[in-house]
Amino acid sequence: MLTDSHCHLDAPEFDADRAQVIARARQAGVMRQIVPAVDAASWPRLREACQMAPGLFPAYGLHPMFLSRHQPADLQALADWIEREQPVAVGECGLDFHVQALDPDAQQHYFQGQLRLARDFDLPLIIHARRAVEAVIVAIRRVGGLRGVIHSYAGSPEQARQLWDNGFLIGLGGPVTYDRAQRLRRLAAQMPLDSLLLETDAPDQPDADHRGQRNEPARLSRVCEVIAQLRGQSPEDIAKATSDNATRLFALPG
Repeated sequence: MLTDSHCHLDAPEFDADRAQVIARARQAGVMRQIVPAVDAASWPRLREACQMAPGLFPAYGLHPMFLSRHQPADLQALADWIEREQPVAVGECGLDFHVQALDPDAQQHYFQGQLRLARDFDLPLIIHARRAVEAVIVAIRRVGGLRGVIHSYAGSPEQARQLWDNGFLIGLGGPVTYDRAQRLRRLAAQMPLDSLLLETDAPDQPDADHRGQRNEPARLSRVCEVIAQLRGQSPEDIAKATSDNATRLFALPG
């Protein structure tokens, strides 16, 4: 059994064939998917998508790349939504310093607010950290008492160790299948297995065999195979360990 710890199944790219996408995932052994939100307007649609089949688990949050869609009242709305809907995580949230047009102070405002909500509701976080891993580490240390996953990790090995020490796992997906991603592949080969989650970030970040195409959760099996090769372990062992990690972090049913 595989668990896709990060899949935007509610995205418009899946509107035409969402049920078939879920079916293909199940056929590939991907039995569970965490579906994180990006903005307040998407929360009802995401909830509906997660009601389509067993094994789909929602997370609600405010993504930094959609900063222009967020309103100050969204943080209180998120608190109300979390209390009512009981999601498995807060997210997708975080910081993105790659896109210069995104106001860093506004990003920090929404990120800090979501960190506090995760602490108050005792929920894990799903964090986006693009060229912002150090700032994310500082923020989670400042709030304290947090746990979660840094999705699509692209930081250094030392930053990864700091995250593990602070209760955070590392999410790896399609980028690890590219030969040129040498630093990421070394991390995948050497990191503690109990700190690893697998993800697709579908419909984004396809594996090397499907570059330029819409990604799907069914392709998580390829990510698993590549990481198994890098570690000299069987895909079955990687699948079981990472699914166990997801069960533990997100308090999923077994």
